[in-house]
Formats: sequence, C-alpha cells, structure tokens
Amino acid sequence: MARQRTIATDVEPYAEVFGAIAANVEQVLQGKPDVVELALLCLVSEGHLLIEDIPGVGKTSLAKALAASIDCTWSRIQFTPDLLPSDVVGVTVWNRATGEFEFRPGVIFANLVLGDEINRASPKTQSALLEAMEERQVTIDGVTRPLDPPFMVIATQNPIEHEGTYPLPESQLDRFFMRISVGYPAREAEIGILDTHGALDLLAGLEPVATAADVRAMAALTRQIHVAPSLKEYLVALAETSRRHPALAIGMSPRATLALQRAARARAVTAGRNYIVPDDIKAMAPHVLAHRLVLTPEAHVQGVSTAEVIDEVIRHVAVPTGPGDGAASRGARR
Repeated sequence: MARQRTIATDVEPYAEVFGAIAANVEQVLQGKPDVVELALLCLVSEGHLLIEDIPGVGKTSLAKALAASIDCTWSRIQFTPDLLPSDVVGVTVWNRATGEFEFRPGVIFANLVLGDEINRASPKTQSALLEAMEERQVTIDGVTRPLDPPFMVIATQNPIEHEGTYPLPESQLDRFFMRISVGYPAREAEIGILDTHGALDLLAGLEPVATAADVRAMAALTRQIHVAPSLKEYLVALAETSRRHPALAIGMSPRATLALQRAARARAVTAGRNYIVPDDIKAMAPHVLAHRLVLTPEAHVQGVSTAEVIDEVIRHVAVPTGPGDGAASRGARR
C-alpha cells in the first residue's frame, strides 16, 4: 500500500504537464482533443505513433506541434521513393584530414522523429527503422549506438489506395504502438481554423511547455501504475479470444497484450488514478490493436473490419467484477 500512496502523490504533477502539452498542441490542431490525447498517451507509454488519413487533415501539423511543445531534439524525414537507409540511420565515412573513419548520424538520432508519408519510401528504407523502433538503438558497421530517451517515431501515411505508395509490412506495423486517424473537423472547428490559420502561422509561435526530463518522468510513473491480477487475466482472456476468432488469421500477440496494458496505465494516470480499470483497457483497445490484427481472406471478402472484430471480442469476454476475479481468464460470456 505504501508504494501505491507514493505513486498517487505523483499523479497530480503528471496530469498538469500532460494537460499543458495537450493545450499547446490543440492551439494548432483545433477541434481534435481526443486525437491529441491519444498522441500524448502514446508518447508517455514510450511507443511510436502511426497517423493514417487522407491528405490535408492535419497529420503533419499534429506531429510538428507535439515536437514543438517539448524542449528536446527532433528531426523530420520526408520519405520518398529514392530515400536510402543510410539517410535515416547514418553512415560511416573516411575522413582524409584525420585519416580515420567517422560516423555521421542520420536523422533517426533525435528524441522525436517525424516521418512524413512513410509509405512512400521503399520497403528497404522502411526496414531501416525496425531496429531503432523496437530496440531503441542503431547498428552500423558492427557498432551499436543507443538512442537517447525519450525516443518516439511519429509517422504519417496516406491510405495505400493513393498512387505511389508501399503498404507497410506487418513486422513494421507491429512496431507502432498505436495507429490513429485525424478525420475531418467539426463545422465549428473548421470555421475556427479559417479564422486562426488563415492569418497566422501558429506553429511558428509555439513554445515548449515541457522538457525531455518531464517526458522521461511521466513514462517512469506510467510503468508503476498498479494492474490488479484480475485485470491481467482479463487482458490475457482478450488475447486468447482474439486468437480463436474465426475472422482473424492472426490475433493478439504477447507484444500486443503488453502494449494494451501500457496504454491502459497511461490513460489511468491521466484520469488521476494509480490503478487501471476495465474501461481503460476497452477504451485503448481499438487504437492499440486494430493495426496488429490480420483478417482472414474470407473476412476481407465479406467486408469485416478489425474494429468490428475488436468490439466483438470485448463484448464476449466477461469483465472482472472485483480483485482476484478470475472470470475473465475463463473467457466467460456476459
């Protein structure tokens, strides 16, 4: 109990910093508080974010506003078909003046890396991100170089139906902690966009409201949030049910289960709690799981979506009613 009381005293400053960053980003991405919150939850969960939507709805603006709101190093990669892996991770070159090889780091060496239109790069270049995203390090010419925390890749992509794009392989999709869509703004928000963005460059005037140390502290706090045994059983029950679902060729992996727990912890602490509840898990499931599940060919033909499957899985797994409740582990139905 003493450990939980210590965590609880840290929740308030965490929530204040989280709210300050969110308010700062919302100056640029107006009318989308839910989208901004999801992006920040991904950040403090120490994950990577994939923003997928049609051009012009604010994908890049969201990423740039988040980077500008934190006093840390950041870089941007404009993915194109001719981009090379060495442009991303770096290269070792011969320095004639010193008579030695020296390493020239690529754009991946930053706290926040904005990858614009990632699906326009070739699969070879996309694969250069895999080690960095999963292990937070880069190996070049046999030398491994760590990436300083916090490290987050925020990638944007247009739907693969657009000409000149390469669909991301499943192995890379799984490295993204969360996939979100911005969507069109509401009518009132779009009128506000005409008033503000039409006259000012809001990104240029955006000042940092948090530091890299703040983000590291928030991530450390998130890892300590209590998860009751019954809720761990609930998470595993969701995974097992997804693996048996007839519409899925590939269900939740252990990595997906861990990611869902991390997201639920982050959501709990922003609500001022030092423990998670079933609603945290259910709220984060569509954003953490949809891009990790693979439908069967038959489900594709029938027009089934992963979002529908996730909703069905959640409805069919019993929610724990108290500490130690093992109903979820048995996959009981309501």
